[in-house]
Parts: sequence; structure tokens; C-alpha cells
Amino acid sequence: MSASNEILTSRALHRVEARNLKAFFVLAKPEITLMVMISAGVASLLASDSFRFVVLIHTVLGTGLLAAGVAALNQYLERDVDSRMRRTARRPVPAGELAPRQALIFGVALSFAGMLYIFLFLNALTALLGILTLISYLFVYTPLKTKSRFCTFLGAFPGAAPILMGWSATTNSLSLEAWALFAILFLWQFPHFYAIGWLYREDYARAGMLMLPSLDENDERTTFRLILIFTQLLIVASLSWILIAHTGPLYLASAIILGIYFYYFAFQCSLTRSKLAAKRLLHASVIYLPLLYLFMLIDK
Repeated sequence: MSASNEILTSRALHRVEARNLKAFFVLAKPEITLMVMISAGVASLLASDSFRFVVLIHTVLGTGLLAAGVAALNQYLERDVDSRMRRTARRPVPAGELAPRQALIFGVALSFAGMLYIFLFLNALTALLGILTLISYLFVYTPLKTKSRFCTFLGAFPGAAPILMGWSATTNSLSLEAWALFAILFLWQFPHFYAIGWLYREDYARAGMLMLPSLDENDERTTFRLILIFTQLLIVASLSWILIAHTGPLYLASAIILGIYFYYFAFQCSLTRSKLAAKRLLHASVIYLPLLYLFMLIDK
């Protein structure tokens, strides 16, 4: 009987450990962290005259650690707000899977490890960019979500910072090409996040989050007008890469086709103002950016 109890206790402990590991994994926002790592990696490859595998690995790992730490700290800071929204109520901290203190320690440890890794294995400029990204995201963008509708615009700066970090990791400098890439990711965020904001506008309003660009959350015209404007600016920025980076006809054709594809979904979303159209725009944005990155690399 005692042996049986020990086996049951051991299994229960293993289940608890597995749940905790999963909760910490979710706390790191793996989807967003992966996108950060991809953006930094692409910038690192585009900045390099030749393939530098070691630098690429250090760039991806360092930015990934920092991004995961910032994601965990963001959830620690927003735990009360998250508990009031349906889409975030099941996150590890508001759901009670992890204590706030655990999230804080985990986030601080990952963030510190990421910045130290970047400083030791890459360079001081990239580490400085990482620190500025962490500060602006956690202490400017995050508190502004409940105070100002300008938060989305300011949040787009740390959101696009992985591009600068990836570039500086390879060159220890920031050239015009780096800022052109930064502009693409900066502008891409607006149709992407406004689509999310409109889809979950009731959730955000319930939690007091000011994610949409108008005073009245039901004023759809402002949101969808800005979706179209920023999509147009994104297409212009993607085409400007041709002149700045001196790319060939493959990227030119790809940027035009992808731009038309993305604008079609933005226009349909603005025209119908339906949840289905907003979801399609969201999916299109997730497809558009990696493909644009891919053709940049192929053309290089």
C-alpha cells in the first residue's frame, strides 16, 4: 500500500512539474518571442557580407532570451488587467498557475541573462538597444495602455527594435539599411495590432485598455482609415528597400505582389468592417512579413 501511495505521489508531482513548465513556457509568449528572433536573425543575415553562423546564433539566442523575459515581466505588470479580459484571463498568472512572484523572478532572470549574453557575445551597442527596448516596452508602452490612445504608436518603437538589434549585432553600427528595415516592421505593426484591437475591442474596453485610435471604440471609421493608411505606408517602405539595398528584380516583383495581397485584405476589412475580414487581415499580416523577409534574403 505504501509503495502504491509513493507511485501515486510521484505521478502527481510529475504532473505538477509538467504544468509548471508549460506555464513558464506560455509566460514567455513563444509566438511573439519567435517573431522577435526571426526579425533579429533576418536583420543579422542582411547586414552581413558573408554567412556568419556564430554571430547569427548569438543574435537569435540573445534577443530570444530578452524577448521572453520582457514578455514575462509584461504579464507580471498586467496581471490585474489580464484577469478582466477573456482573451488573457487564462494566462498563467491570472489563472493562478503561477504566483506573481514566480513570474517576476522568471522575467527578471531571463531579461538579465539576455542582456548579459548580448553584451558578452555580441557588443555593447546591441546590449544598449536591448536595455532601451526593455525600458520603453515595460515602463512607457505598458502603463500607457490604460492612459493614452497614443500607446500603440509608442509601442511600435520597441516592437520594431529587434531589427536594429539584429543589424547592430553583426556590424556594431546602424546604417540607413537598418533604419529602412526598422521602418518596415514599425509600419507593419499598425494594421496587425489594429485588427487585433478591433476584434477584441469589447474585451479591451472592459479592462480599460485604450488600444484603438479613436475616443469612441465604436467609431470604426478612424480605426479602418488608419489601417489603410499604414498599409499604404508599409508598401512604400517595402519598395524603398529596393533603392536603399540595391536589390534585384526578384524582390521587386515579390514586394509588389505581397503588397497588393496585403492591401486587398486591408481594403476588404475597411469596406466590410466585419470580424471575418479582420481575422483575414490578421492572418494575412502574419503571412506577409515572413514572406517579405524570405524574398529579401533570397535576393541578397
